[in-house]
Amino acid sequence: MDRYSVEAVVIGAGVVGLAMARRLAMAGLETLVIERHDAIGMETSSRNSEVIHAGLYYPKNSIKAVACKRGQELLYAYCAERGVPHRRCGKLMVASRKEQLPKLQALWDAATDNGIHDLAWISADEARDLEPDVLCIKGFLSPSTGIIDSHGLMLAYQGDLEAHGGLIAFNTPVISVTPTARGFVLTTDGDTPAEVETRLLVNCAGHGAPKLAADMPALPATSRPQQWYAKGNYFSLAGRQPFSRLVYPLPEAAGLGVHATLDLQGRCRFGPDVEWVDREDDLQVSTTRIERFYEAIRAYWPGLPDGALQPDYAGIRPKLHGPDSPMPDFRIDGPADHGLHGLVNMFGIESPGLTASMALADIAARKLALPEIDPLG
Repeated sequence: MDRYSVEAVVIGAGVVGLAMARRLAMAGLETLVIERHDAIGMETSSRNSEVIHAGLYYPKNSIKAVACKRGQELLYAYCAERGVPHRRCGKLMVASRKEQLPKLQALWDAATDNGIHDLAWISADEARDLEPDVLCIKGFLSPSTGIIDSHGLMLAYQGDLEAHGGLIAFNTPVISVTPTARGFVLTTDGDTPAEVETRLLVNCAGHGAPKLAADMPALPATSRPQQWYAKGNYFSLAGRQPFSRLVYPLPEAAGLGVHATLDLQGRCRFGPDVEWVDREDDLQVSTTRIERFYEAIRAYWPGLPDGALQPDYAGIRPKLHGPDSPMPDFRIDGPADHGLHGLVNMFGIESPGLTASMALADIAARKLALPEIDPLG
C-alpha cells in the first residue's frame, strides 16, 4: 500500500469542505481534499435551495447566526469578485393566518437581535404590490436574501485551492483515521488504496462525518454524535412562473417550511419539506407527499393550479437531532473540545452552510490556531 505525507487534509469536497481546503491552502499549507465521490458537491451541496440566507432564524450568538451573517457578506463580495452567478432577489416572509402573527413578530425580533437591520414590514396590500399572487395578512421583506449557482461557487473554491497548490483525490473513501504522535494516518480505499499521514485534519464529510468520528476511539463519547437523516423533497412548477422573489411561510419543526425559491433562470420550485428517512442515499422524490405540497403552497398562493407541480429532486439534511428534538446549532469541534491536537470535526452542517461556508472555514481555522488571512484573498 502506498503511503503519502501532507500538511493538511480535508475529508469531503462539498461546499464547506472546499471552503475549508481553500482557507488552508491560502494560509500556505500543503492541502489535500479526500472525496469518496467522483466529483465535487455530490451530496447536500448540490441538493438544496441555492439560497443566500440573511440569517433570520438562528439563536443569538449561535454559530449559525454569526457565521450566516458574516458568510453572507463574504459571499456577495466573493461572487462579485470571481464572477460567480448570483442575484440579490429578496425574500418575502409571510403570515397567512392571524394566529401566526406572534411567530412572525418573534422571527423579526430574532433577526434584529442577530444584527439584521434591513428588514421592512409589509401589509397584505404591499405584499400584493410586490408579488401579486401572494396572499398574506402581514409579512416582512428581507432585501439581502439572494440566490446563487452553488456549483459555480464550488468550482471557484476549487480553483482557488488548486491555484494555491492544493489537490483533490476523488473516488477515495476514507475507511479509518488513526491518531499518531505527529498527527493522523488515514487509510483510504478505492482504485488505489493508500495511507495518508497528515498534521492537520478537518472532517467535513457531511453525512459521513459522524461515522468517521464514531470509529475514532480516541475521541470522547460526547465528541461522537448520533446522526439522523431528513429528506427534503422539491417540486417544480409547470406553466407560468408566479414570483420574482423568494416567498417563505413561517418555519416549521426541523425546517423552514415549503417555500418558493427561484433559480437564476427565474424557474420556480417549491420545497423542501421534512421527511425523516433511514438512509442517506434515499434521493427519490416522494411523490406521495405532493398533496401536502399543494396544501402548504396554497396557504400563501391560493391560485396554484391543479396538476402544476412536478417532481424535481430531493436532498438529505445531515441532522444532529431526531423528529422529536429541537434543532441544535452547528458543531465545529476542535482540540479544546475533544483533546486531539490538529483535528476539527464539523457536524450537522446543513442550511445555512452554503451561505456561511467561508465564515465556517475561518471558525475552523481559528480552532486550529492558524494565522488570520484575508478570506477574499
